[in-house]
Amino acid sequence: MWLLVGLGNPGTGYARHRHNVGFMAIDEIAKSHEFGTWKGKFQGKLSDGKFGREKVVCLKPDTYMNLSGQAVAEAVNFHKLD
Repeated sequence: MWLLVGLGNPGTGYARHRHNVGFMAIDEIAKSHEFGTWKGKFQGKLSDGKFGREKVVCLKPDTYMNLSGQAVAEAVNFHKLD
């Protein structure tokens, strides 16, 4: 299983800002691979799907970038990832 995390800052004031390129990239990955609907989980938004046979979970933390590790840690711990 893969965990892909797109970093950015929450809120419409940061939308399309260069600091949110991680959010934009993860949105395109999820869209182009027809992942599921974004759901609130792990202090962020989560969408999952597959790359071939490999399960992939995409995460966009709803925290500011300097606190994004909290959301990532929750997802890693929940899915028991290294």
